[in-house]
Amino acid sequence: MELIGSTLTATYTRPKTSHFLPAISTMASSYRNPQQQAMASANQWRANSYFKSDSAPLSPFSVQRDNLDLVRAKTMFYPSNRAALTTRYTPDDWHKSNQINYRESESSRNSAERLRKDTMRLIQDKDQLTRRTQETTSKNIGERLNDIVFWKSELSHEIDNMVTEIAALTEVKRRLERALAETEGPYQVSQECLYHRERRMSIDLVHDGVERDLIKEVEVIKSCQERMRRLLDRAMAQLASNRAAQHELERDLSDKVTAQRIDGRCHYLRNTSDGIGFYRGIDRLDPSLSLPDSWSKYTDDNILQSQSQRAASHKLRDEIEVLLNTTSNEMWNQFNNVNVAFSNRISETGDAKNSLQKHLAKTLQEIFQTEMLIESLKKALRDKESPLKVAQTRMEERTRRPNVELCRDNPHHRLVSEVREIEDTVYKLRERLMEAENTLQILVKTKMTLEHDLSIKANSLFLDQEKCMSMRKSFPSMPRLVGYT
Repeated sequence: MELIGSTLTATYTRPKTSHFLPAISTMASSYRNPQQQAMASANQWRANSYFKSDSAPLSPFSVQRDNLDLVRAKTMFYPSNRAALTTRYTPDDWHKSNQINYRESESSRNSAERLRKDTMRLIQDKDQLTRRTQETTSKNIGERLNDIVFWKSELSHEIDNMVTEIAALTEVKRRLERALAETEGPYQVSQECLYHRERRMSIDLVHDGVERDLIKEVEVIKSCQERMRRLLDRAMAQLASNRAAQHELERDLSDKVTAQRIDGRCHYLRNTSDGIGFYRGIDRLDPSLSLPDSWSKYTDDNILQSQSQRAASHKLRDEIEVLLNTTSNEMWNQFNNVNVAFSNRISETGDAKNSLQKHLAKTLQEIFQTEMLIESLKKALRDKESPLKVAQTRMEERTRRPNVELCRDNPHHRLVSEVREIEDTVYKLRERLMEAENTLQILVKTKMTLEHDLSIKANSLFLDQEKCMSMRKSFPSMPRLVGYT
């Protein structure tokens, strides 16, 4: 079966005769004169005995020509040999030989014509086939260029998206780093507040609500910092993955630009183009590393990988945004809780200090009055000395009464009663003086306790109000806690 567009194979045969003369061509025999050719043709009808010779072997045509000349000479110039004329060709043989030559000539010319026509048709068909094949190849290269242009546009679009995503993730990462740096200030403030409150004295060194909230604030800030660091590490790893995907896309795009340039040059090559040449054996060399399916799959996989990394990066950016808002709200809420606890504690300590001051004032007043009382008791004791001396002196003087005059009369009984009454008064006044002095000691001790407690409260107020609250005024704002400056 012949392929469509190809020429049919023609069969060329020689005439079926033992005396076929070759066609006129570049053979040397075709350039002989007609007389010699006729003689050579006539000699083919001679008997074989006329072609024998004692000379060295020559070519058949040379032997036939020499024998024919010899026969002609003998026949023409020796009458005794005229019988040899009976061996000549007849006119029928001559005409028959001519007809055979005519037919052979016509057959050769017909074969040559068929060969020429078939060859021209073959040349035309092969020219058309070559042209169609070249057009098909150019079309395939053009389609390949379209595929390359399509994937180039997809790669360029994906690279632009990846560059935008990398810039967005870098910006969010920068905000996260700023927010993480901003948490160091509140963390130091919270620790400083705890250190300052450790300087509270005596009874004020209590584990109150302010201390609990400060400890919780430190834990909240540390927790926020830890979550920020984890997301920061993930952001750095994601940026590395994004840049790796971008590198693969750019390398693929660069390869496709080179392939487009090469295929474009091949697509516009024509038979008249410069720079074309023979490269023997190039069709047996297969330098390809991929197939069309694997070629498109490679680029598609790169784009899918980039899209996957972009999706992960976008998700991470959302997580960072949520984390920044969450941590800022947590720190602000805890900051406000600590401030409220500080305000309540300062107010409570201030009220306690005011109460202590009032009690101290009353105690001082009572101490003054007690001291006055003690002075009054001492004066009263001093005032009882003279009446006691008078009464005792009277009794001592009346003991000198002589004889019967030394009787227990009413004055004697009255003096005894007076002395005992004054002594009882002095005893009671001394007891009251001791009580007053003890009360004064208690009041003085209470005064010292109140004054010490006042100093403790003043120290606590100074630490909470002046030291801690003054530092807590520099807490970062909400925009700074989410990474904006």
